[in-house]
Amino acid sequence: MDDGNKSTQNTSINLSRPIRCIVKLGGAAITCKNELETINEGNLKEVSAQLRESMIMESSSGKVLGMDWSKRTGETDNSFAFDCFDDQQSLDSSPFIVVHGAGSFGHFQASKSSVHKGGLAQPLVKAGFVATRISVTKLNLEIVRALAKEGIPSIGMSPFSCGWSTSNRNIASTDLSVVAKAIDSGFVPVMHGDAVLDNILGCTILSGDVIIRHLAEHLKPEYVVFLTDVLGVYDRPPLEPNAVLLKEIAVREDGNWSVVKPTLENMNKQVETSVAAHDTTGGMQTKISEAAMIAKLGIDVYIVKAGTSHSLRAMSGELRDYIPDDWLGTVIRFLR
Repeated sequence: MDDGNKSTQNTSINLSRPIRCIVKLGGAAITCKNELETINEGNLKEVSAQLRESMIMESSSGKVLGMDWSKRTGETDNSFAFDCFDDQQSLDSSPFIVVHGAGSFGHFQASKSSVHKGGLAQPLVKAGFVATRISVTKLNLEIVRALAKEGIPSIGMSPFSCGWSTSNRNIASTDLSVVAKAIDSGFVPVMHGDAVLDNILGCTILSGDVIIRHLAEHLKPEYVVFLTDVLGVYDRPPLEPNAVLLKEIAVREDGNWSVVKPTLENMNKQVETSVAAHDTTGGMQTKISEAAMIAKLGIDVYIVKAGTSHSLRAMSGELRDYIPDDWLGTVIRFLR
């Protein structure tokens, strides 16, 4: 996918410290995808705790000091131990960026109004654009709150509000200086798939997977981790009988890719993917395509199940030199 005309800000991004990892929180992993606007609270809590553990460079003992000081409906205790921050030492954490999918947020609204197809002049599309953004920013706030409760200084950043736009669904302009400033200030940007303006179609949906590929191209993280609701990429939909987990995929210079491990009986067989009817961003097929383009940049990509020991090992950087046999997930690498 061609980025089209890139914003001039993207060519001069200088960070005080390199980004260690960009993490994609898959919508199916952090929400109940078949229940409208329902978060998978257990998964989100576990993912947030693992993110904190992965980011901190040295072991940290003591109580986690949360950063969500707002009050939820039904809560009676609104007291916070502000004094604890006086003795808190600055944790040595490495820069991360988080991007999340929409899951059961946003997709329904976008699909019903065909926002992804454009036509902003139509009343239904314009209403759907507004409804989609209300839904995805609602989820973004909840994810920021979950990370903040783990002591992660997270900042929600919507692509639409940060000036991201497209041209016939290809990224046309962005302003990554906003993201860079947040990182250099010690914050963790939390971005998401969003409804954006398109200078050909009027509007469309910009997926989190495409956002990650663009961030990786310009900010050059050490590695990228996609957290999903399954162990990794399979040779067919994982619920089908005899589905095989693909442990390693190699990407060639021309962008084509092939399965390295395990050895499949029919090496010419295309990997089969399925997309939910309400998914306006392409599902697993988009994920594999974007991951292959990231790998082509020389950046390893790990696709792994969220909230498992395998995802923690991937986010922590343990797999960069060697993939142990007991690790369950998919690594996508450039064939050097």
